[in-house]
Amino acid sequence: MLLRSKTYRKSTFLFIAIMLFFFGFQACVSRKSSAYFQVDGDANLPKHTLVFKPDDILSIHVSSKDPELAAPFNPYLNLVSPQAVNYANGVASVGGYLVDASGNINFPEIGSVHIGGMSRENVTKMLQDSLKRYLQEPTVNIRIQNFRITVLGDVRSPGSFIIPNEKLTFTEALGLAGDLNITAKRDNILLVRAENGKKKTYRINLTNDEVFKSADCYFLQQNDIIYVEPNRAQRNASAINSRLGVVVSILTLLITTLTLITK
Repeated sequence: MLLRSKTYRKSTFLFIAIMLFFFGFQACVSRKSSAYFQVDGDANLPKHTLVFKPDDILSIHVSSKDPELAAPFNPYLNLVSPQAVNYANGVASVGGYLVDASGNINFPEIGSVHIGGMSRENVTKMLQDSLKRYLQEPTVNIRIQNFRITVLGDVRSPGSFIIPNEKLTFTEALGLAGDLNITAKRDNILLVRAENGKKKTYRINLTNDEVFKSADCYFLQQNDIIYVEPNRAQRNASAINSRLGVVVSILTLLITTLTLITK
C-alpha cells in the first residue's frame, strides 16, 4: 500500500513539474530583450520632407479675393468624406485628385501637372504661379486624403490606419497599433516601403536609439508597412502549445494507468 502511494505521488509530482516547465518557459522574457531605448543621451531628430507619390489622393483647395472665380478650381470641395480624416481602418477617401502612375494629376484649366516626387511646398508654389493668370492672389492648400500605414504581426491591434496630419513617426505608428506585445521581437522590426516602383526594406532595433537618428525610418511615408515578428520564446511556445493537449492527455493516461496498476 505504501509503495502504491509513493508511485502515485511520484507520478503526480512529474505531471506538475512538466506543467510548470511549459508555463515557465513561455513566461521567460528578459528585460534586455523587451525594454525600449536602452541608450541614454540626446539624439538629433532627422528632418522630414513629405513628397507626393503615385496613388496618392489629394485634396486641393484654391481660394482668392473673388470666391466665385475660384469655385471652378474646387470641383471636389464638397465630395471629401469626413471619415477620411480619422484614424480608421479601411476607410476609403471620396473625391480628390488621384496621382497617376506617372506622377501626374489633371487640374482644372491647367491640365496635366507633374507632381510625383515633389514636396508640398514646391507643388503649392507651382500651382499658385499657374493660377495667377486666372485669379488674383490665389492661395492653394494641399492635403493627402489617403495617407495610410499598416502595422502587422505581434502587436495588440494590427491593421491599417489613415493618418489625418500626414506626419507620423515609427514609434507613433506602433502606438496606434496598441504597442508591441511582451512576446514581440524588439530588435529586428521590419519596415517595408515602395519607392519609385521598387520595394525597400529596413530593419529597426527598438532596444537602442538608432530609430531616432535614421531619416529613412523615423518618419513614415505613405503606404509603409511595419511587421513585428514574435521572439524565439513565443515561436517555441506556439510549437509547444500545439502539442500541449496531446502531452497532457498522454500524461493523464499514464497516471491513471499507474494508479490502476498499483491498486
